[in-house]
Formats: sequence, structure tokens, C-alpha cells
Amino acid sequence: MSDCCEAKAGELELLRERQSRVLVIVLIVNAAMFVGEFVAGWLAGSTALLADSLDMLGDAFVYGFSLYVLDRSAAWRARAALLKGLVMAAFGALVLIEAFASLGDGAVPLAPAMFGVGALALTANGACFWLLHRHRHDDLNLRSTWLCSRNDLIANTAVLFAAGLVAWSHSAWPDLVVGLGIAALFLRTALGVIRDASRELRAPMVADRA
Repeated sequence: MSDCCEAKAGELELLRERQSRVLVIVLIVNAAMFVGEFVAGWLAGSTALLADSLDMLGDAFVYGFSLYVLDRSAAWRARAALLKGLVMAAFGALVLIEAFASLGDGAVPLAPAMFGVGALALTANGACFWLLHRHRHDDLNLRSTWLCSRNDLIANTAVLFAAGLVAWSHSAWPDLVVGLGIAALFLRTALGVIRDASRELRAPMVADRA
């Protein structure tokens, strides 16, 4: 019996080590991409790029907190998922505010910059998604982290689509519409994560292990 328990403990420790390495990598990638994409979005005048960069920043915080609670109790991991949902909702609201503030501006963003930076972000997030994919069923903490990465891929693809439409139409509207779409995606996923985390926190076994 003791050998079995020791084997299980060793397997769990190995799993946590793999999870930790993955979270460190995606944290670094997202923090670096936030800086690059925010600067590019600001210079290009792109709401979609700015929205996507804020997502990168939010994910960096999310991954950092996920790393912090990795070896903690189920209750802590549920709280981490709840915090992620709240962060995602906050960034969604910020993007909505920024998009509506840009409605009266009318300046056309630089489509080549949108496409180049969007393609780089898609490549980086594709690598993060691949790394997190195998851990998506480990627990709620890692699943909510994987959902953040999945949203990134959708947002990056939308930025590339908007860049093409901006170049074709010479209008800022595609950029604004994509920015609003990214915000809506954040809010939808955030509500789901908050719901799941709240349900797990109310579970008796989780409450007992808080």
C-alpha cells in the first residue's frame, strides 16, 4: 500500500513539474507579446491590436497566478479560476470602452502593421495553445488557462481578417468591429469560467479543503 501511495505521489509531483514548466513558458511569451503588440497597436492606431495586446497582458497575469496556486489546494485553484474569469471580464469591459471611444475618431489604422503583428501573435499563441492542450483536463485551473489560450487564437485570426478588410475598404470600421468582437468573446468566456469556479467553490469537498 505504501509503495502504491509513493508511486502516486511521484506521479503527481512529476505532473506538477510539467505543468510548471509549461506555465512559465506561456507566461514569458504572453508578457513579451503584450509589450510588442501594445506598442504596434498604438503606433498603427489599431483598436483590434490594442484589444489583443490587453488580452496578452491579462493572460500573463492569469498564467502567473496559475503558477502560484499550482501546488495548492483545490479551493485555491478554484479561486484562481474565479480570478481569471474576473480579469477576463475586466479586460473585455476595457476593450468595449476603448472601441466606443474610437467611434468618433475615424482614423484608418495601418493595415500592414496589423497583419504583421497579428501573424506574429497568432504564431506565438499557437505554440502556447499546443503546450497547454495536453493539460486542459488536469484540473479547473489548467482548463481555464487553456480556454484563455484558445480565445487568443480566435482573437488573432480576427485581427488578421480585420487587417485585410481595412486594406480593402480603407475604413476603420473593420478594426472597430473586431475590437468589439474580441471584447464580446472575453466576456462570454469570462462568465463561463466564473460560473464553473463558483460552482466548484460551493462544493462541500472543496470548501472543506480551503
